[in-house]
Amino acid sequence: MKNIKTSPHVPTKIEVKESGTNSVQIAAYPFEAGYAITLAHPLRRLLLGSSVGFAPIALKIEGVAHEFDSIRGVVEDVSHLIVNLKMIRFKVKDESEEVRVDYQFVGPKVITGSELSNDIIEVVTPDIHLATINEDAVLNFSIVVRKGIGYVPSEDIRGVIPEGFMPLDAYFTPVTNVTYETENILVEDDPNFEKVIFNIQTDGQIEPLTAFKNALSVMHRQMAIFNSELNIEVPEIDNGDDDRPEIKTLLQPIDSLNFSARCFNCLDRSGIKHLGELVLLSEDKIKNIKNLGKKSLDEITAKLEELGYPIGKELPDDLLVLLKKKFSS
Repeated sequence: MKNIKTSPHVPTKIEVKESGTNSVQIAAYPFEAGYAITLAHPLRRLLLGSSVGFAPIALKIEGVAHEFDSIRGVVEDVSHLIVNLKMIRFKVKDESEEVRVDYQFVGPKVITGSELSNDIIEVVTPDIHLATINEDAVLNFSIVVRKGIGYVPSEDIRGVIPEGFMPLDAYFTPVTNVTYETENILVEDDPNFEKVIFNIQTDGQIEPLTAFKNALSVMHRQMAIFNSELNIEVPEIDNGDDDRPEIKTLLQPIDSLNFSARCFNCLDRSGIKHLGELVLLSEDKIKNIKNLGKKSLDEITAKLEELGYPIGKELPDDLLVLLKKKFSS
């Protein structure tokens, strides 16, 4: 006789492997029948709709009045150049929300994405063609690159760009493709359990695994309204047999520690979600967190001291083992 359950099975295994340039395959299992697709579909939508990226939102070309104009000495007309520009994918090096970048090119020259990289921005699609300049021609133009999510039409951008600039349709999402499939797997003679396999591709602005983690974080935050308003207690991590107050403190999510937005974003993008993960890091590892400036480092140092876990503090062996087990699972 089939066992009568009182709660659904919780998946225990995850597999992550790179499947190409800016591609990753992520599999999780075993899920109860129907649960895999229930979770996979909203995660796919969040990956495509809530992943943060950069896009050009405005363009100004010297001597050009509108997008249907032509440019003296340039093979492409303005509308063709705009189409090419929107295909080029950018990253702002200092993580600013918005930057303006000015360019000057003298012909004869073929301009590709790689020509647009400089101290301010990095182009992650260097081979995309932008324009061809004839001999004795000069092309001066400026672009505004901004951080955002999803797609924003040019009509909605018109009111937020500098005067004299042409608004562009903005495709912010750095995730270019997400697919998933489910397959049945056997668990204790029951063939109806499921495995979900994601295949995620990005344009190079962000690592695909980071994009997946960010989508999970967005899903968690969206669902958190039910926890707070309905007083549903959902632990961040299974505490197992250890209910010491110290463990509960170290399992606090970092978004509850009142870090500044810049500091929180640096930690979040590095995959640090809980206080305990931060406490486990050495001073050198904290300093090497990507894009973490001195101000954010000072903020982290002060917060850890305030909570009684100054950087470099030695933890009891049993606590150290327990934390490493929890955060490596």
